[in-house]
Amino acid sequence: MRSHPIKKILTFSILPFLFIPILAFSGEFRVTPIRLDFDRGTRSGTITIFNEGKERLNVQMKAFEWTQDASGKDQYTETNDIIFFPKIMSIEKNEEKILRAGIRIPATTKEKTYRLFIEEIPEPRKAEGVNVAIAIRFGVPIFVKPLKEEIKGVIEKIELSRGNLNLTVRNIGNAHFIIQAIHLKGKNVKGEEVFSKELSGWYLLAGISRLHSTTIPEETCKAISKLDIEVRTDRFNLNGKLDVDQAMCMP
Repeated sequence: MRSHPIKKILTFSILPFLFIPILAFSGEFRVTPIRLDFDRGTRSGTITIFNEGKERLNVQMKAFEWTQDASGKDQYTETNDIIFFPKIMSIEKNEEKILRAGIRIPATTKEKTYRLFIEEIPEPRKAEGVNVAIAIRFGVPIFVKPLKEEIKGVIEKIELSRGNLNLTVRNIGNAHFIIQAIHLKGKNVKGEEVFSKELSGWYLLAGISRLHSTTIPEETCKAISKLDIEVRTDRFNLNGKLDVDQAMCMP
């Protein structure tokens, strides 16, 4: 079963006369598995947290219902639907501990989605100057499968105007899927490929649609006669086409 390493990555630029505080780095940890799936037969599971850092790790857990708004943006609301224990734990270096989680509600006709966040609690540090502790957290997805799972999606709309391509993908099923990538290929009147681009994706929950947008440079756009679109998900692929004329490329 896969595990997920959790590490800190900081990028910053040093400007003249800018005071840079001391950064207090705490431990690194990883979790396995990186998701839990519940159904009528499985209503609980365990998550193992490994402390791979050089110091003791303190973490706290919080459960949230995970939904998406009309634009597909993730929304989180604290919930009591998920039972988990412990709520706080301390893990010594090179040690692992078990987090147990379960679901209170039964499976229904539509998938329920949650995230159980494991959040680091930085220990106080003493140092000269300003001391900034950087905490990290990882949200383990929890899926409560519907009584009868139906995984379906469609490319709902494809529009190209002024060189701006807008593509809407809708989940018309009752359970999530993951858009792994969207591949765009533009061909000229001879069938030669003159444009290629890949857009990244994310989870798309049941009943939700998400708009994906990109810009095609004007001269490249004018050379395109047909645009082929492939949406690759973890469950299926979707394909679409758009006949392009130069008016769609004009600013």
